Amino acid sequence: MSGSAPDSARPVSPFSISIFREIWIANLASNFGGLIQSVGASWMMVSLATSPQFVALVQASTTLPIMLLSLWAGAVADNLDRRLVMLWAQSFMLIVSAGLAACAWFGLLSPWLLLGFTFLIGCGTAFNGPAWQASVGDMVPRPVLPGAIAFNSMGFNIARSVGPAIGGLIVAAAGAATAFFANAVSYVGLIVVLVRWRPETPPRLLPRERLGVAMGAGLRYVAMSPNLRVVMLRASLFGLAASAVPALMPLVARDLMGGGALAYGVLLGAFGVGAVGGALASGWLRHRVSTERIVLIGALGLTLGTAATAASHVMAGTIVALLLAGAGWVLALSTFNVTVQMASPRWVVARALAVYQMAAFGGMAAGSWAFGVIAENRGVTAALLAAAALQLAGALIGFRLPLPQVEELNLDPLSRWTEPETAVPIESRSGPVVVTIEYRIAQKDIVTFLRVMGERGRIRRRDGARHWTLLRDLGDPTLWVERYHVPTWLDYVRHNQRRTHADADNSAQIAALHEGPAPPVVHRMIERQTGSLPFTRAPGSREMSGPMTDPSGSA
Repeated sequence: MSGSAPDSARPVSPFSISIFREIWIANLASNFGGLIQSVGASWMMVSLATSPQFVALVQASTTLPIMLLSLWAGAVADNLDRRLVMLWAQSFMLIVSAGLAACAWFGLLSPWLLLGFTFLIGCGTAFNGPAWQASVGDMVPRPVLPGAIAFNSMGFNIARSVGPAIGGLIVAAAGAATAFFANAVSYVGLIVVLVRWRPETPPRLLPRERLGVAMGAGLRYVAMSPNLRVVMLRASLFGLAASAVPALMPLVARDLMGGGALAYGVLLGAFGVGAVGGALASGWLRHRVSTERIVLIGALGLTLGTAATAASHVMAGTIVALLLAGAGWVLALSTFNVTVQMASPRWVVARALAVYQMAAFGGMAAGSWAFGVIAENRGVTAALLAAAALQLAGALIGFRLPLPQVEELNLDPLSRWTEPETAVPIESRSGPVVVTIEYRIAQKDIVTFLRVMGERGRIRRRDGARHWTLLRDLGDPTLWVERYHVPTWLDYVRHNQRRTHADADNSAQIAALHEGPAPPVVHRMIERQTGSLPFTRAPGSREMSGPMTDPSGSA
């Protein structure tokens, strides 16, 4: 669904859109199953291995695949039908969960085999996550996208608030194998909804990128986007410190509370209830305070909740502490997610979300292992206090590297550029292509021009240009030449079609600085080696003629 609908046609809530509502409900059931499975896996590991490292590695085994595979999964989601990607991922997780249930039922599980199964489930999650999160922007218009993302977080945490307690009851009454079987069944509803969904997809005007090229384009876009770089750094630091509470929760239940599987489920439920409260509060806060202030509130809440969990040995006190920690957890993570989606155009949004997941969950995987080591050598209390101190330090970094405000960015395609005709016959795979653009700049405008062209160079490289340079003619001081390469003519077309409305201001500034009777002159050239055979048109290829200049300088 496009974000350009008139105000009167825009829904006031994501739940007024039927497909979002149906997938949200089915995903809620799947989240319940996942949380039940998580309780079963963590508690079974407590019975299979005495080492706190193995217990903490259960969470690490589910988050590590997200770090390793998310970029690949994001490239797949941006290039293929996101519905089919989700469908295959859900089906894979159903099969793996059924296998885990069977092994548990017949008593075949060992610590490493259990970690292997949870790792495979994490692989399915890694492929499902970018496709699902990116598809939300296809289901709802941009004005209600933050609310939809918050509802997704709330849905997961509704499951977190009740699912662990149910999981604890199931494990205590019927064993971990039953919990694993319940998780396998929970995928069925979402699979059915995805099979029935027939989204309207715009026609694909260009061929799909190869996966390696698409992954590189996603990394390059994030690396050349200052807004996204800040989010990635902050998310990784937050995830590193935030991992301690869920990773060490079984040990908190056993060692600090002296309880069993049911106590563990209750503690996870308290964390989830707090997270639901945080998701509900996020919408209210978003209209009143800045993005950075929301993350600061969340980080401080998680810091206090983690420290209080370490200090408490009473169930009631620990529940209150986990309510606070859960609220802080979801406030920060949902805000990071919203910022990434609002700061990324649709062509690359799944890859940007994948990089975000790599940053956040990579931090969580590293933190789970590190705090497990601290817990084994210094105790659970020391590990939680260390995590609280690290979370506080991460919150203070926000005063130097605040999150950007991106809600007003218009990242829809600018759609002003049309593919030019060429006098030399050319194919989509022809290249390398060299582009030069000649500007006439007065002496008094040089400082401003250099500043604006610095931003232009960033935009060029972000969208796929290579070897971007700015040259000044030594014989004519008013003549400046922008120069860059692209590997093929198809890459040149992609590069120009990626320009957004948010980039239009830069083009307008450059056009205003250009002087002379004619617009900036664009030269498009193809590299040729001396001594090579002349280019000949392949049968069936198009032949185009006529030079063309681009008045906007977007070339």
